[in-house]
Amino acid sequence: MALSAKDVAGMIDHTLLKPEATEEQIRALVAEAKRIGAYSVCISPSKLPLPADLDLGDLKVAVVCGFPSGAHQSAVKAAEAARAVAQGADEVDMVINVGDAVENNFDAVEADIRAVRDAMPYGVLKVIIESAALTDAQIVGVCKAAMAADADFVKTSTGFHPAGGASVHAVELMKKTVGNALEVKASGGIRDGKFAVELIEAGATRLGLSSSQKVLDTLPE
Repeated sequence: MALSAKDVAGMIDHTLLKPEATEEQIRALVAEAKRIGAYSVCISPSKLPLPADLDLGDLKVAVVCGFPSGAHQSAVKAAEAARAVAQGADEVDMVINVGDAVENNFDAVEADIRAVRDAMPYGVLKVIIESAALTDAQIVGVCKAAMAADADFVKTSTGFHPAGGASVHAVELMKKTVGNALEVKASGGIRDGKFAVELIEAGATRLGLSSSQKVLDTLPE
């Protein structure tokens, strides 16, 4: 697959989720995302609402939910998602309860996702599954739960879990499971264009990157 830097840029959620992130850094994130032609910026919910004088251009705004552990009560995640959408988020990236997935309790995973889905009157819901912490069978089970709960995406990783981030194998398995019903977002540990393209070839339609320019610099224009 011959992909240019421009092609890949249009799939990027340009991400800043460091706890110490400042308003100045969020403004810089937005400016860089616009310059490189990213799809969106992905930020922490405490950064909403964004300053009224901040021109987003065509950028979408994604916000994380239940981040990074996912070990929040479903009602808390639902309230967080509802507030984020009310404050201007176009997309919500929620973390599942990974313990439920490890215990193969996929009904609980589905109920958790459904609680967030029902709390969002509109907007795109991405479900972060922490694929590196799961077996193949658990990845499949969580993806099926996300489909049943009417999510829009399944997403590999928070980028904060010690088990690791995105892998080609996980993306392939996730895409095989969801088919065309959901999209797949790869995130966590994507630091060069070659890996980014491999993930896209495996089925990812969105990439979560914090070092977007460095990745794009390794791709043809």
